[in-house]
Amino acid sequence: MASDASARIEGDALFLAGTLDRAAAVTLWPQLARQAGQLRRLDLNAVERVDSAGVALLAELAARLRGNGGGAITGTPAGLDELRAAYRLSPSLDFNASTAGS
Repeated sequence: MASDASARIEGDALFLAGTLDRAAAVTLWPQLARQAGQLRRLDLNAVERVDSAGVALLAELAARLRGNGGGAITGTPAGLDELRAAYRLSPSLDFNASTAGS
């Protein structure tokens, strides 16, 4: 199935739109991996929903943003909060985040 997701870079910000699912991750990753070195901000306001493959894509992008000295993420598409909780990700999509009460 084709992806309706799109990515646009403006300065140090990555703007994602559409549905971030497996098809989107496969389609977008080659382009984003090449350009991730300049990114510091991630805008998800136009993302409709994410699945687990989309969250994996976002977590990798967020890690690269943090590596660039950034990491600001705006927007909360459908499915993100539930998957963040399931994978124990912080709001910044960090896999190494500690959980409350641990």
